[in-house]
Amino acid sequence: MKLSEFIALSEEEKRAVVLQDGVAITKRDLPDYMVFLFQLSHFYVETFCSHKSKEIMEYRVIYNTKHLTPYLETISIDHLLKS
Repeated sequence: MKLSEFIALSEEEKRAVVLQDGVAITKRDLPDYMVFLFQLSHFYVETFCSHKSKEIMEYRVIYNTKHLTPYLETISIDHLLKS
């Protein structure tokens, strides 16, 4: 799926695509939201889920890896550095 196609989807269609075709990468916590990062074919999608209702409140598309910094900083690579 192309980025432009995803953006044009309804909220319900975005949810279906993310859950069916997306690969769950990681999660981070914000004061009001749990943010899940999914990878699709050529871009990433953040899903902002309410802590209270557990509903997805927003989808944000990431198409540039520089916006992955909040996630990359939490990934430990220590096990890769051990010989």
